[in-house]
Amino acid sequence: MAKLALEGKVKINTKMEDYKSMAEQFICNCAQKGSNNFKKTHGGLLWFLPWNNLQYTTTASFVLSAYSKYLKAANASIKCPSGSLQASDLFNHARAQVDYILGSNPKNMSYMVGFGTKYPKRPHHRGASIVSIKKNRTAVTCTAGFSDWYHNPAPNPNVLTGALVGGPDQNDAYGDARTDFQHNEPVLATVAPFVGVLAAIA
Repeated sequence: MAKLALEGKVKINTKMEDYKSMAEQFICNCAQKGSNNFKKTHGGLLWFLPWNNLQYTTTASFVLSAYSKYLKAANASIKCPSGSLQASDLFNHARAQVDYILGSNPKNMSYMVGFGTKYPKRPHHRGASIVSIKKNRTAVTCTAGFSDWYHNPAPNPNVLTGALVGGPDQNDAYGDARTDFQHNEPVLATVAPFVGVLAAIA
């Protein structure tokens, strides 16, 4: 709705202004210029919730990158409680989150499996953590998947290339443990908006 309003494609009314205002309040808080700024870790990652925080970070980054495009096209800016934001500011904030996720962080590791030289080796993912049938033809039962593989300390035998895990905690700490599903479970809700952000900054 904010996009349509910025493009002048819809008549501005009270409801439309409300949508635009809510979007811009969210953006101001992401950029640390709002009245209720979102927390950031010491390393600079937007922090929302302990369980799979990266799903919220990637979504916020997607909003920032998309809104940056709308602002640029409309030659507009956002007035926040603590200053204004230009399209380039939003783009740079989104880019900083991407950089953190892909390795520019206190752990110097990528949270995308298979990207870079240091990335999660034990994502909480059944298919990735159980030996491939190409290597061992013995059937793995549901209970054996848990008893034989879940607590196995070795790296996953199948690399889940491109998956994003839940990410570090609020102190930028991360333990690559399969049993730590809060920080190590890859979900579509995390990677889907990340694809949009990568497309925007490419």
